[in-house]
Amino acid sequence: MLENLLSLLDRYYDEMVEIRRHLHQHPELSFKEYKTANYIAAYYEKLGVTDVRTDVGGNGVVAKVHGAKPGKTVALRADFDALPIQDEKEVPYKSTVEGVMHACGHDGHTATLLVLAKAIHELRNELSGTVVFIHQHAEEYAPGGAIAMIEDGCLDGVDVIFGTHLWASVPVGTIEYRVGPIMAAADRFEIKVQGSGGHGAQPHRTKDAVVTASQLVLNLQQIVSRYVNPVEPSVISVGKFVAENAFNVIADTTSLEGTVRTFSEDVRDQIERDIDKVAYATCALNDSTYTYKFHRGYPAVINHKEETEYLVSVASNLEEVKHVVETEPQMGGEDFSYYLRHVKGSFFFTGAKPEGVEEAYPHHHPKFDINEKAMLVAAKTLAAATINVHAEAKTATNV
Repeated sequence: MLENLLSLLDRYYDEMVEIRRHLHQHPELSFKEYKTANYIAAYYEKLGVTDVRTDVGGNGVVAKVHGAKPGKTVALRADFDALPIQDEKEVPYKSTVEGVMHACGHDGHTATLLVLAKAIHELRNELSGTVVFIHQHAEEYAPGGAIAMIEDGCLDGVDVIFGTHLWASVPVGTIEYRVGPIMAAADRFEIKVQGSGGHGAQPHRTKDAVVTASQLVLNLQQIVSRYVNPVEPSVISVGKFVAENAFNVIADTTSLEGTVRTFSEDVRDQIERDIDKVAYATCALNDSTYTYKFHRGYPAVINHKEETEYLVSVASNLEEVKHVVETEPQMGGEDFSYYLRHVKGSFFFTGAKPEGVEEAYPHHHPKFDINEKAMLVAAKTLAAATINVHAEAKTATNV
């Protein structure tokens, strides 16, 4: 069956590109992806797939293709939300929505999964078991769509799950994998420093919130360099610093926001506590007060060993896959982590570097784009993983 499936994917590649470009032109933000969800559901209806659920955990769509023979249930997941970024590319498929674009490849993920579903549905009489196609909304914005879709039953009966992210910094034909942690937990913190403002010419009569907050930014860096075990990867970055006043006014309050990235839950807990301690000490030194909030985002994506090694083996046998490479852990976050907490599986990167460039625009950049040939590599890798799971299950049953 796999040979027939790969042949169909080649035949439908142009449709994959067409879908991706349509979605790229019509992006929708997290939790507002109503038209995109309708588009996905309509595609399955046109295919004749009857087992389709909409509004799963919000705007999610779940379709199931049941094979004619018994076997395992494999889930494949793609996300479909966009970002609040103005598209600055000059291409025919440029976003038509002001201030919104697919700057992370989710349009490509969706196109990949839809066409793979079409091909598998066409060969369903040869299929053993069931394939669950999870189209997830709201990956970009915590709490994300995955956790709500799981609570709404998208993983019910699933034996194994696979997912991929098109990775624009990596050449097409490369599959990057990792056993264990591959993407970090992504948390956010807010600190508001309360001082006592006044005239810029009379600093001795104030408690300067800008100076205190500036010291705090520097002191927070010592948490990673001096408090956390150096063998445990972690990041603290302050991304927002706000003190809005006239040029000659010493700020009464200053607000900071930042992100924390970790892999270990113990380190995650430690940094949450340490930020509070450092804020307390810094503000006390300057006779100021503060408020502090720590918002837990997605946990780390931790791949299962057996399923990841299995993925490596099937990817290595594909003609389109030139390199299968163990990657370093990435500090970016992904709510695929929730699926892996419920079901065994693996998440991997598919190289999608645009042709003719030395360095691709990074994900979340206004000029971000992908090499669309990567979608075919991703589809074939997911196809091989899916069909071989069923083949192995059938062989085990016969034995």
